[in-house]
Amino acid sequence: MENITAFVEGPLAFVVVYAFVKQTSYRYVAQLVLSLGQLYGDVLYFATEMYDGFTHGPVGHPLYFWFYFIFLNSLWIFIPFACIVESWRKIIVSQATADLTSDDKGKKYVPVLKDR
Repeated sequence: MENITAFVEGPLAFVVVYAFVKQTSYRYVAQLVLSLGQLYGDVLYFATEMYDGFTHGPVGHPLYFWFYFIFLNSLWIFIPFACIVESWRKIIVSQATADLTSDDKGKKYVPVLKDR
């Protein structure tokens, strides 16, 4: 998983930043893919540590266990999950808008949307 994080998700993070800065059409899809990878990696990290019986550090230690292992790693669950929800909502709205703007023959056209 670390190789995927380093060689795929690392460069993808730059793509996501670029996509949001330039407001490209694929920005929420890229954010969704990156966030799913981060969420999967952290869930895998917690699961393997639980499977091993928390042998890599003192269980219950206030600094190592609760602050580092639980709190800091939980951020890598909550933040990607929030990004997944945001991406999901934006993609749903975009698809609903595209569905509403199609004509009767199934041809699509791009509507002119006013700034909100």
